[in-house]
Amino acid sequence: MTIIYFILILGIIVCIHEFGHFLFAKKSGIYVYEFSIGMGPRLFKWKRKNDETEYSIRLLPIGGFVQMAGEDLEADQKSQIPKEKQMQNKKWYQRFLTIIAGVMFNFILAIVLLFVISLIHGAPSLGTTIGEVTPNSPADQAGLEKHDKIIKVGNKKVNNSDMLMLQLQVISNKETTFVVLKQDGTEKTLSITPKKVTIHKQEGYQYGFSLESKTSHGLLPSLKYAFSKTASIVEQMIFIIGYLFMGKLSLSSLAGPVGIFQVVGETAKTGILNILYLIAFMSINVGFINLLPIPAFDGGRLLFLVIEKIKGSPVSPKIENTVHAIGFMLLMLLMVVITYNDILRLIH
Repeated sequence: MTIIYFILILGIIVCIHEFGHFLFAKKSGIYVYEFSIGMGPRLFKWKRKNDETEYSIRLLPIGGFVQMAGEDLEADQKSQIPKEKQMQNKKWYQRFLTIIAGVMFNFILAIVLLFVISLIHGAPSLGTTIGEVTPNSPADQAGLEKHDKIIKVGNKKVNNSDMLMLQLQVISNKETTFVVLKQDGTEKTLSITPKKVTIHKQEGYQYGFSLESKTSHGLLPSLKYAFSKTASIVEQMIFIIGYLFMGKLSLSSLAGPVGIFQVVGETAKTGILNILYLIAFMSINVGFINLLPIPAFDGGRLLFLVIEKIKGSPVSPKIENTVHAIGFMLLMLLMVVITYNDILRLIH
């Protein structure tokens, strides 16, 4: 069942992303060679009546693609695709929308799923107000109290629970300063050193507090939660990228296909709503990562469009395709490293 869930979840996320590219390419009159779900050897392929596009399912459910005219010059020459149907000859805004559509569809999928989840289960609070403090814990001994609101951890402001959890992960086992807003409106600075604990044979650190758990019901709270949670996860990922470059987080903290497979297996045991939340979370991740200005990602292609706008003329398609090919190989190397780390975690 874990394998089935894994394939379905990745399939949905990739299909939505690629459908965004596909839809806007068709709307712009770009010739589409292939719409593929999955990578590697082709398992199935078919064509629809009066449609030049070949639809396919490939062996490895870890990606997908839409192959458009203009991305492979040799293929265009062999197929004798008219210039007006090649991507590089379309208007700037048409190319921009076609490239960014995949990311937008990922965000839309996440917002819709989070909205549905909160309609059914209620919209949880994303605040940083303390709900409970464990007696005699480091937090209790430092003077943290119920109803205090954490507004800063170390030198970083935190305005939602996602950012608070990230900052605590980065700080890990160190003595940490918390700036809290008391009920009377005054601010107080506390210093807390977490306690080392071992749970299920895994070492960790506990401060001894939990956040307030409030749930709202209705259309407006659910809609607000869907957008706020999406924005919160995006903000968290921006900081994660920064912390990776600064060395505050290591590559071992990232998950590849093996790690995702393990998470899917654990989540599947907890019910359909958690599976939907995982799809939303992963969809935001895919959308955000694709926005990064890295070759072979959508963000890399958008970067070339911005360069074209600034210099007033297109970048040579041959140069752009070469850069994306090199970027793709480097990404595959990074994926191997992350997968290796996943396997090490699984063994231990």
